Amino acid sequence: MNRFVVAETAVIDAPLGRVWDVVSRTDRYAEWVAGAIEVTDHHGVATVGRTYAERNRTLGPLRTASVWTVREIEPFKRRVDTGTGFAPLQDITSTFEFRPVQSADGREVTEMLYQVEYAIALGPLGLLLDAVQQPAMRAGMRTSMANLSTLLRSEAPRNAR
Repeated sequence: MNRFVVAETAVIDAPLGRVWDVVSRTDRYAEWVAGAIEVTDHHGVATVGRTYAERNRTLGPLRTASVWTVREIEPFKRRVDTGTGFAPLQDITSTFEFRPVQSADGREVTEMLYQVEYAIALGPLGLLLDAVQQPAMRAGMRTSMANLSTLLRSEAPRNAR
């Protein structure tokens, strides 16, 4: 079985507390996660051991239903979920990591790492499939983090912009 790790990092234009508040809300994923069409079942604020479900876009016109389980929460630093429903990807682990940084103009902003680890069976065919899907996954991660930044700016009080 072939194992893969895909990661992207971006600066989110909001303080860590505001980023954490949105990312911790499983019911808000369709607002910023590029591949999430809708959250079909959720528990609100992420809680270790609880699940949430989504309808997702995959490659091109393909759609899937996914179920995620919250595995680890280190408040304001790290969140780890495992997911199913993205065949042929298996053993999917999604990790978000955060750290506060300063923007060039001295404001607190947040550096975010978005990482997905997964396996693909199918031997050499799995390598070919990954070569096709990985660029789309990376683009989706970058879009998701840009969406999150835009969402947080739109919700910011006027005096905080």
